[in-house]
Amino acid sequence: MENLREFLLQARTIAVLGAHPNPAKAAFYVPDYLARKGYTVLPVNPAYTGQTLWGQTVVGQLTDLEQPIDIVDVFRRSEALMGHLDDILAARPRLVWLQSGIVNEAFAETLRQAGIQVVQDRCLMVVHRQLLG
Repeated sequence: MENLREFLLQARTIAVLGAHPNPAKAAFYVPDYLARKGYTVLPVNPAYTGQTLWGQTVVGQLTDLEQPIDIVDVFRRSEALMGHLDDILAARPRLVWLQSGIVNEAFAETLRQAGIQVVQDRCLMVVHRQLLG
């Protein structure tokens, strides 16, 4: 994405697919960083439904969220992505961000064809620090 810096400046809401309550896991400390930077972070993980992370109640799936989403930050294995495709398409985020080590070209191409931008195999926290400090 050539306009990534501007996009991150304008984005306000990030849904975290695979959010985790363990502070030692990237699925906790990356969204925690983003919450501290002022984003509304919406945790999604059926294993922790009803718990609270970053001041928000954890929901079981993206379609349980009731507000528009700018970014879906994904902490799921590459082979599990297609199982989330329908929910992501229904949620209509502007960008889907696949964290470091997560790549699925068929998944990404389907999202792009639906008009959703995709970043693969990059850490959102690292890129945010590089672009916005």
